[in-house]
Amino acid sequence: MKITKSTKVTSVHAVYFKDGNILLVLIKNRGFNYPGGHIYAGEKLEEALCREVYEEGYVKGHIQYIGAIEVSHKENPLFDPNGKYPLIAYQVFYRMDVTECLPFLRENESIARIWVEPAEVSFVMNDHELSKIILQEALTLSSY
Repeated sequence: MKITKSTKVTSVHAVYFKDGNILLVLIKNRGFNYPGGHIYAGEKLEEALCREVYEEGYVKGHIQYIGAIEVSHKENPLFDPNGKYPLIAYQVFYRMDVTECLPFLRENESIARIWVEPAEVSFVMNDHELSKIILQEALTLSSY
């Protein structure tokens, strides 16, 4: 999908590679996941991703766009039209090849970071099938 200025993107995420392993962070009350998160007003997608991965994983690197998914609340009976999420929005995904791994400071919502072999991600991450698809897409991209 091509992201334009009119596309409502609510979050950015990435699969992070270093020495053949994948970065996962333990987020308070959510379990292990790929670092990522929401976009601040006026922030570009790539800026938001780099900020989020620094805040949650304390790494920096080169990113490549993977794609986006539509998140629709049309059939959600609990959807609040006055809430913080739009009826239809998008989540954007990238691959990051880590070039710098900084000391892990636990200053934000992540309380641990680990490096996992790609084949082991599904045993550590308690997430839905989409995470596996994103990982497979990230693995198809060549490293930076």
